[in-house]
Amino acid sequence: MQDQGEIDRRVRAYYGGLFDEGARLTTRSAQGPLEHRRTQELIAEHVNTGRVLDVGGGTGVHARSLRARGLDVVLIDPVPEHVAAAAASGIDAVRGDARSLPFEDDAFDAVLILGPLYHLASESERLQALREARRVTRSGGFVFAAGLSRFIALGANVLGRPVRSDGAITALWEQGLPPEGDRFPAGHFHTAEELADEVADAGLEVIAVHGVEGPAGLALEGMPIDRDDLTEAALVLARAISAEPGIRDFSAHLLAVARVR
Repeated sequence: MQDQGEIDRRVRAYYGGLFDEGARLTTRSAQGPLEHRRTQELIAEHVNTGRVLDVGGGTGVHARSLRARGLDVVLIDPVPEHVAAAAASGIDAVRGDARSLPFEDDAFDAVLILGPLYHLASESERLQALREARRVTRSGGFVFAAGLSRFIALGANVLGRPVRSDGAITALWEQGLPPEGDRFPAGHFHTAEELADEVADAGLEVIAVHGVEGPAGLALEGMPIDRDDLTEAALVLARAISAEPGIRDFSAHLLAVARVR
């Protein structure tokens, strides 16, 4: 297993200067707006009023959409550049860590944890982050927790590439361990069932696990953002089979929707 301290350092370096997280959901490709719109739809099915905490919220793309719907949003992120960008756009943003949230119990009506879990290598640290999200959410409130699909990660590492013989692909498929040498600071790749189990083990009631972008999402990664026809078609497909076991793992992002008992 990777050293978590090293992953944390890589996260700050990656998002602090190597990669534009704000552009990923807005202008980088047609995949980003698809992911953003579908995530917002899934949140809106359960949350339309109240106070929301966006944990690992990046530059505030999701936070700004929630605020535009009238919600009171607070963002927390470990990357100083993200916090500064979110604050500059008017979001209440602070620097902090998903594993130790500086908020009182029951302080929010909903919590988004859309990035941190796939940067945490050990199950114990992922459970710590999920339990913190549960702690600061009121009874009856919602937690939305995202993971990166192990199936998509496997495809990215084997399709069109020479077959590796060092056991890294087996470790990825069987345990969700990221292969070494990737610039992206991944800590873990989930299956939908594993994500559901971890969310439940954190004491939350799992309502559903969705594949966010659907099976057409990966094709949009290389498409320009002005292909609205493709985005709309991908949305129709994503909505239709969002929670289908097996098929949902064809989405790059998985989203567990859970409630605090």
